[in-house]
Amino acid sequence: MKPRKISDNVYFLGVPHWNRRLFDSLIPLPEGTSYNAYLIKSANATVLIDTVDPAVSHVLFDQLNELGVENIDYVVSNHSEQDHSGAIPEVLERYKKAQVICSDKARDLLITHLHIPEEKIRVVKDGETLLLGDLTLQFVYTPWVHWPETMVTFLKEEGILFSCDFFGSHLATYNMYASMESHLEIANKRYYAEIMAPFRGVIKKNIEKVEALNPKLIAPSHGPIHDDPAWIIDLYKKWIDDKPENLALVAYVSMHGSVEIAVDHFCDELTSMGVPVKRFDLAVSDIGELAMALVDAATIVIAAPTVLTGLHPLAVSTAYLVNALRPRAIAATGILSYGWGTKAPEQLQGLLTNLKKEWIEPVTFKGLPNHETFEQLSVLAKKIADLHKEAGLKD
Repeated sequence: MKPRKISDNVYFLGVPHWNRRLFDSLIPLPEGTSYNAYLIKSANATVLIDTVDPAVSHVLFDQLNELGVENIDYVVSNHSEQDHSGAIPEVLERYKKAQVICSDKARDLLITHLHIPEEKIRVVKDGETLLLGDLTLQFVYTPWVHWPETMVTFLKEEGILFSCDFFGSHLATYNMYASMESHLEIANKRYYAEIMAPFRGVIKKNIEKVEALNPKLIAPSHGPIHDDPAWIIDLYKKWIDDKPENLALVAYVSMHGSVEIAVDHFCDELTSMGVPVKRFDLAVSDIGELAMALVDAATIVIAAPTVLTGLHPLAVSTAYLVNALRPRAIAATGILSYGWGTKAPEQLQGLLTNLKKEWIEPVTFKGLPNHETFEQLSVLAKKIADLHKEAGLKD
């Protein structure tokens, strides 16, 4: 992709990664991803805001060459993770005078993760400004979006907020602006659900910092630029709100059909009681889709058979993911089967320690579900429906 002009002083150096289908060897990327760097040319200095993943760094350097960049004074590292800062060592090798700007907690990460020489790093304080002659950069700490060292950079004269991972989306696209993407909300929600959701408490404070800057553009390091900042900020406010939706997430795995029979009955009962269900077969489901449902769900149900004496491994990994993402659900439970013995109920509860919400005793049954099992599942559905009503969740 060629570099593109945002203004007379700022260039968009977007690098789509069309065929990348997995991030961190974990997160599915159904629409690929992109890595965005930004170049600022002022009267007195040239600044590179973030870099790109080393796998595609040659595209970044082709763009810099096309723009005739012979010198870079500063490289701003808003976030030390390799898909943003991984090409900094190569930038420093090519542009010998460049100095890296980062937050106080980022210094050690850049040294240990990328072996950047300490003498090349300049730490800035929260709120500190850097005068570039006719332009001014302001650095604002935004910790835990999604690492402890993250910050954003604000170009004051033009109202452009360079937000790195904050407000990003995994989406390979030729479109530079969000208004040109008709289905961007799903990509943004998937990104939020998989990466930002565990930190929604601190994100509230970081959004307040962002709003105080009153940006005209929000330029993230994944996905297109938000030319309507209020749109993405309002979505984040919705997702971080403490009140979930009237929705039950049912994640299940079934080896011989017993659990699936129980899940069929349970989902029918919940739906008939006015609680919508999002159901995921863990053997085939996209964890990104599951993570998006976790953002909304008021109750989480994990259904699984016993393997030896414990949970099926797919249920274990799902429970681990749920626990790590810290959803805003008000309740959690399980539907668990076994052949001759099981410790699955205790194991499941032990895997969900981050959910400081109501734990409902799981329905546990031996072999095929019978009439008594179906009655217990109906009672469980009623408990969940009543909890949702008591919480004031709408149908």
